[in-house]
Amino acid sequence: MPNNTALSDDAVLVEATRIVRAAGDVAAERFRDDTALRIERKGAQDWVSEVDRDIETMIRKALADTFPDDGIVGEEHAPVEGSSGRIWVIDPIDGTSLYVNRSPGWCVNVAAIVEENVVQAITYDPLLDECFTARRCGGAQLNGRSIRVQDAQSLKDCILFVGHSGRVPPNKVLATLDQVLNAGAMYRQTGSGAMGLASVAAGRVAGYIESQMFAWDCLAGLLLIEEAGGQAMSFDMHHMLTQGGPVIAACKGIHDTLIDIADNCFAD
Repeated sequence: MPNNTALSDDAVLVEATRIVRAAGDVAAERFRDDTALRIERKGAQDWVSEVDRDIETMIRKALADTFPDDGIVGEEHAPVEGSSGRIWVIDPIDGTSLYVNRSPGWCVNVAAIVEENVVQAITYDPLLDECFTARRCGGAQLNGRSIRVQDAQSLKDCILFVGHSGRVPPNKVLATLDQVLNAGAMYRQTGSGAMGLASVAAGRVAGYIESQMFAWDCLAGLLLIEEAGGQAMSFDMHHMLTQGGPVIAACKGIHDTLIDIADNCFAD
């Protein structure tokens, strides 16, 4: 394997995608296994399984072997500092509640950051064999084919994903739903924010709004949406990496409307 500094951006994405696909396929094998999973509860409706930790360890080792100078931040293990300026952000299984209940819709989600910009994105659903990839200024793809966001201009034309978790007071979620529905939109909820964002990039829904997400949940999806012609709200990368934050991303025709809804509903 060549040193990571010798690889082009396209080659980096190819290698990272290979790593994510391999890890996702292992997670899928264990998903289909009838033996019981060891599961811990981190909070209300917030679980971690042994598979989360094992898959993150697998991805970390493969990234360290392939890109030895890079930093790594993951949901389940301590961060690793690097010297290259590139940092990989890992969610080994986004949608663990789905995974532990033997329901589809979860994914493996990985992004790379350089100088506080997301530059690589991979979101892989191994059960459907759908691998969403993007690199900055290189477009977004699903299994190698270009994808585009919808062209909606009004919420009356839209289906949105409205994300929520136990970290957020129910009144904020209910206020968001009230404004979304009164604006004429339909909504869906997904057990994986990463898959919801990828669905926006693929044009399956028009936008995504959630008052609190972590970096490993959303960074890949935000780049996918931007590279598919959509728009994502600006944020402070350091704050997102350390504390998380609100996420609004959509086709450009409705993005500002969703920002207005967020301003009304997300304030403390």
